[in-house]
This record gives sequence, C-alpha cells and structure tokens, in this order.
Amino acid sequence: MPANRAAVAESARALLAGLIDYAGLFPPASLGMTAAVENYEAYLRSEQNWMLGRFIVPVARLGEFEETIGRLTPDQTESHWAVSVLPGANLVADLAAIREFNHRFAASPLPRKVSVESIEIKIASAEEIERVSRLIPPESETYCEIPWTASGEMRDCIAAVAGCGRRAKIRTGGETPDKFPAPERVVGFIRLCVASNVAFKATAGLHHPVRSLHRLTYQANSPSGLMHGFLNVFLSAAFLRVGMEAQLAVELLNEQSETAFHFDSQGVLWREHRLGLADISAARKNFAISFGSCSFTEPVDDLRTSRLL
Repeated sequence: MPANRAAVAESARALLAGLIDYAGLFPPASLGMTAAVENYEAYLRSEQNWMLGRFIVPVARLGEFEETIGRLTPDQTESHWAVSVLPGANLVADLAAIREFNHRFAASPLPRKVSVESIEIKIASAEEIERVSRLIPPESETYCEIPWTASGEMRDCIAAVAGCGRRAKIRTGGETPDKFPAPERVVGFIRLCVASNVAFKATAGLHHPVRSLHRLTYQANSPSGLMHGFLNVFLSAAFLRVGMEAQLAVELLNEQSETAFHFDSQGVLWREHRLGLADISAARKNFAISFGSCSFTEPVDDLRTSRLL
C-alpha cells in the first residue's frame, strides 16, 4: 500500500478512512496504559493516521488514561483524540465520570483535544437495551453489543436498538476458535441491521484484511483458526445495504483470495460484482462504522504486504 494517502485509490480511502478503532488495552495485546497511549499518539502522527479511529478505554480507567496523557510530551500542534468508552456495572456513576472527563478536557487550553465521543455497552436482552437507553443521554452515540442468541432474540435486540435510536455492535472473534461466528450468522446480523436501519461496529478478530488462517493470540502456544477479514465484513455490509442476496454475501465473507478484490477511483470489484464509490461512502458514513482492534499496525502492515491497495 502506498504510504502517500493521495496514491491510494479513492474507493479504498472511502472504505478504510477512520475504520480502525484502537483497543490496545484489550486482549490479545493487553498493553499497559502507557504503551497504548504512546502508540495512539504515534499513530495520530503517522502517514496512516487517516485510517485511525477512536481510542477505546474502560470508564474505570479514565483517570489513569487522563494521567497518562498528561505525561506525554506537550503537543505544539492541535490533535484530536476521539475516545470510546466501555462502562461497568454502575452505569449511572460511569455516565457522571464521562461528563466530568469531557468537561475537564473541554476547559483545557492545551492543543491536544480529548473527548469521549461514544459508549459501547454489552447487553443481554431487548429489555436491557431499553433500560440503559433511558439512562444514557439521547445525544450520546451508543453501541449495544448484541449477544449471539437465537435469531428471534437477536431480531428483538436490534429492533430495540432501532427504537431507542442507538447503534449495534457485533463480536467477530476472540482468543479461541469458538468465539468466531460463522459467516451465515454475521450476514444474518448485518441483514437485520439493514432492515432496521441500524448502524453498527464490529470488535475482535479482525486483524487481517481478508479471511485467512492465523494464530488467535500472540502466544507461542496459541490455537489457530480462520479469522474474518475486515475487508470481507465491511464490503459485505456495503453490498448488503444495496440489496445483495444473503447467500452471495456469505460467499463474500468466505472469500480468501486477495486478488478477488480490486479498488479503483470508481469503486470496488469483487469477482464480477461492483460497488460504486458513492455506496461505499454512504455505508461507512451511516451504516458500517468501524471495528475495534488491539493492533493498528497489524491491519495496516497486512494491507501493505498484500498490495491490496
């Protein structure tokens, strides 16, 4: 992949811009706060910063996060740290902590601007979505992580997300093979989001552009498994949004050939199926938002090595 943003195909920029939320604090990387914060600062200054999304941190560690940012070298040029937080068991207290955090940084004269811009919360039922939504301010961008339950329950959860004006979150992997949902289930989730006009993000297991076999952690004795590719997931979402049939989207998610994807100034071609630039841009803006990854460099390096862009 060319380092120069201008050299990257316009359709690839549309698909990848702001796509990768950095979750270095979380497994399998499980970095300390200092390392994760220093990494994000470096990524913000890198030539690939146009692909970088939000920094993900538990609300319980916001104080540690704030202290660590304060120890960074003073920033002479304005930078923007967009943050997404994961609340704990006491949602009311965590919402107060978020408000206080944002207030302190809003009042800061420093050029490094930091703000919590979204909340990601695990839920167990449609009723819980409605309950937490009554507590979270309506203007707060909120992603509800939908459990992998029976299809009827998932449909109810996504309908509740839509009814509350929230967004959905899908877990696409983990540290063991059983944590990776089958392509059919991923397509089922995305189709429900399309039907309910619900935007979504993904998390876990999307370290590589195209579906492929990899170790699931960074440990020497890690199990291996087929991991979903982030190009597969986000292109299938964009295609499903404009009417692709479910079985064809499953085939797209199962695609393991890098050469099957071709980006140009007008759009992307997968096999004989073309998606236009406008549809890619609309999907990313309003529907398929981002994915959380404990590594930013791994996805970027894979894109470079595979020459997909």
